[in-house]
Amino acid sequence: MFERTPDRCPDGEIWIVTDNLSSHNSVSTRTWLEDHPRIHHAFIPVGACWLNLQEGWWRIFRKAALAGQSFANPDDIAYATALATSQLNSRAKPWIWGRPTPPTRQLRRRYTYIV
Repeated sequence: MFERTPDRCPDGEIWIVTDNLSSHNSVSTRTWLEDHPRIHHAFIPVGACWLNLQEGWWRIFRKAALAGQSFANPDDIAYATALATSQLNSRAKPWIWGRPTPPTRQLRRRYTYIV
């Protein structure tokens, strides 16, 4: 998972942020991190998957490429993946965390009824 990271960033400390998947905290991962002291591992809090941008992307990709599909062979999966990736990239926008500010409401006129 992290093998090429030191080569891509030769200087300084590196922080890798992951979810709490058991493989991210396995013995082999911890051993590898001990051999690379400038690489630090931080976990997002349990129950805060919205902090992991990959989760949101994966949900969108699954819906675009895999939902409702039935694949006969690996080539069909590769084609669906390439097509969905191309379509998603054609309308890609920056990720924005949180909800947009709601539009300001115009004050409603208050009518006074005279009897």
